[in-house]
Amino acid sequence: MTIPGAAELRARIAVRRRDFVVDIALDLAPGETVAVMGRSGAGKSTLLGALAGLTPLDEGEISVDGRVLDRAPRLRTAPMERGIVLLGQEARLFPHLTARENVAFGPRSAGVPASVARSLADEWLDRVGLPGTGDRRPARLSGGEQQRVAVARALAAEPRVVLLDEPLVALDAVTASEIRAMLLERLAGVTTVAVTHDAIDAAALADRLVIVERGRVTQEGPVREVLSVPATDVAARIAGLERLEGVARGGAFVRGQLRLESTDATSLALARTEGMALAAVFPASAVRLGEGTPALVSHLEPTPTGVRVVTDHGAAEVPPAEAASIRPGDTVLVSIAAERVRFAAAS
Repeated sequence: MTIPGAAELRARIAVRRRDFVVDIALDLAPGETVAVMGRSGAGKSTLLGALAGLTPLDEGEISVDGRVLDRAPRLRTAPMERGIVLLGQEARLFPHLTARENVAFGPRSAGVPASVARSLADEWLDRVGLPGTGDRRPARLSGGEQQRVAVARALAAEPRVVLLDEPLVALDAVTASEIRAMLLERLAGVTTVAVTHDAIDAAALADRLVIVERGRVTQEGPVREVLSVPATDVAARIAGLERLEGVARGGAFVRGQLRLESTDATSLALARTEGMALAAVFPASAVRLGEGTPALVSHLEPTPTGVRVVTDHGAAEVPPAEAASIRPGDTVLVSIAAERVRFAAAS
């Protein structure tokens, strides 16, 4: 069976939206997977639409292995002729076709004889964990099975580049975990751009992470590096961390009355540069209430395991009983253990 080839993707897309311009440059090495994350409405789906040929460029250029697909304003290659497939939140299988015929659609469209295409389809169904399901129509498949068929259909078309638009978001946690593991295996060596809201997906699937805010890239780098030292508040929320900005004073981070220390060697080196703008990053679980620096409570947020008490010095995650007597506008004392804090240069 032919495995999709690894291709180099180079793109600079500029698309004008009502309130801002999505202006993003992406360069992917052959076989690289890049995750794209950001708030809803930041421009992630616009990026995928442009790469897939569904959204025209106002400016920019897209090329795969040196072949220019789009160059605004005159050159635009049709979606079916790009060698790029988009796998979205919905499987969008042809309801009147069996799973086998759905998967065989791409090869048959490319001129592969029907018998060969069907044989390839059965092989791909085996590869995505659905042996013996070729005769079933989508209505007889579960949501997770339909998404597996969609993956098989996408890869059977032998794409040069695969685009993932949150394909796990509509699945339950167990099924999403299974599909994530399958994607990790089947997309190995395939050039992939994966849009997701889930840091777990980014860490599991991607080599590199790009953070997009209001149509612009605000941070990019190795996934774990970006998630461990987020450069913006948006990136911090994605990573599940708190981020405060302050300055280096006396080998520590200072923000108003709040003084934080760190045991991390890189952080300590930064903090020795007196007056340097710093960002302090830490998990909300590291924040303790009841002693330390006064902080003003802005609001409380329920979580699956307790309550986030959000203050002007970051948020603390506490049990419901501990938050029961706290109200917005209250002043609480906060402290953060030095071993849980990291510093980074702030822009």
